[in-house]
Amino acid sequence: MGDGRRGGAQGARDAHEAEAAAGEDLVAKARRTVRDGLVVGTSGNVSVRVGGTVPVTPTGVPYDRPGPSDVRGAGLPDGRRVPGRLRPTGELPLRLAVYRAADARAAVHAHAVHVAAVSALVPKLPPAHCVTAALGGPVRVAPCAAHGAGKLAENALRALAARTARPLRNHGTLAYGATLAQAYDRTAQPEWMCRLRLTASSVPGRSPALLSPEQPAEAAERLRDCGQPG
Repeated sequence: MGDGRRGGAQGARDAHEAEAAAGEDLVAKARRTVRDGLVVGTSGNVSVRVGGTVPVTPTGVPYDRPGPSDVRGAGLPDGRRVPGRLRPTGELPLRLAVYRAADARAAVHAHAVHVAAVSALVPKLPPAHCVTAALGGPVRVAPCAAHGAGKLAENALRALAARTARPLRNHGTLAYGATLAQAYDRTAQPEWMCRLRLTASSVPGRSPALLSPEQPAEAAERLRDCGQPG
């Protein structure tokens, strides 16, 4: 019984350390979204899954203010709120829906200006670069819905099918990944791709060349050998 108590105490310490580390990483990534111009003010949010809990950035608080101890979230799958001083994002239902439906360990939501502009114009992001392949193929735009509404989660999940990032029309971008770093990269890449598209479209009398239907698949094969092992 003594060994069981020691094992239980060690498990609790390990869980606490994992949550603390996740909170530090989450706050750092949230602040980076501001530095990289992906959010303005208190818009957007960042979340990560730790065991059966999803810590997420607080609502209505500029990202330079909260620390790791201010990060609160909800449990999976029931959405039970974790008590804390600051309330989590008002889009918590959308975040939890992504974790329930996808093999996600982290998610980033941003209001990046270029991807918001393009998604307000077209139902699918034009494949202007091979980075399209890294997102699972041509990126569909989710229809607009009210902030925090269940319909927004429904639209986003439908658009995310077989993809890892989605623009939300007149709203922003939602991306998920196996790590917070991967989710962040999948948020930044559509913004860069849309900036490229808008920049090329600004040349008078010229239309940007787009990838053929076969080229993203070819790029995806080559991307499998990119990066470092592990």
